Amino acid sequence: MFDSTFIMKDAGLVSGSGAALVGGSAKIASIGTGRVDARLVVDVTALEIASNDEAYAIAVQGSDTADFSTGSPKIEELAVLNLGAAEVIGGNQDSTTGRYELPFSNVKGGVAYPYVRVFTTVAGAVATGINFTARIEP
Repeated sequence: MFDSTFIMKDAGLVSGSGAALVGGSAKIASIGTGRVDARLVVDVTALEIASNDEAYAIAVQGSDTADFSTGSPKIEELAVLNLGAAEVIGGNQDSTTGRYELPFSNVKGGVAYPYVRVFTTVAGAVATGINFTARIEP
């Protein structure tokens, strides 16, 4: 089942680290205070690995604070999808375009995080970067 409330990233090129955007603003979803098991569906349409040192870590982060920044928020990586050149992500295959599904729970270390966002960390000699969309599905 698809719910537009849980679109976590619009299509668009990412060439530097940062929170995913929807409509030009960082997207944070409220998923409740109880345990939620879901998956992040990532559709990659472009992936630059020309220098063989590019790496892209797409993380589902949880927080106890709605805006991830006021007060003393707890921010925890709940799950991470590592894409890029085989030389830096391991294995013997470069990542490719296509759909990736990343299962996650909002509970880590016995703590339920009611707010989630997608955060991309970019490393290496990136010229153009990665283009993807992301959404949460049950």
